Amino acid sequence: MPPSIHGHDVLALLEDLQAQYTRATLLEAIHARFGEEARFHTCAAEGLTAAGLLEFLEARDKLVFDSAGALRRAPDSSCEH
Repeated sequence: MPPSIHGHDVLALLEDLQAQYTRATLLEAIHARFGEEARFHTCAAEGLTAAGLLEFLEARDKLVFDSAGALRRAPDSSCEH
């Protein structure tokens, strides 16, 4: 069974690498860091693929596009976890 990684680790990836990502390039970075078979969980969901996690985070305004079209972590994207 592939490892389950918390969504916060993906949000931290955005900050750690300090790069501008599109959805496609962020998916590549997630796969490079955690592996293509990794699954992700949050406080409200589990068993997500990398693409599913990004959709989940965007739908909850945890990831937003900035004026240049790059994905960014929303300032208030933390939960109580």
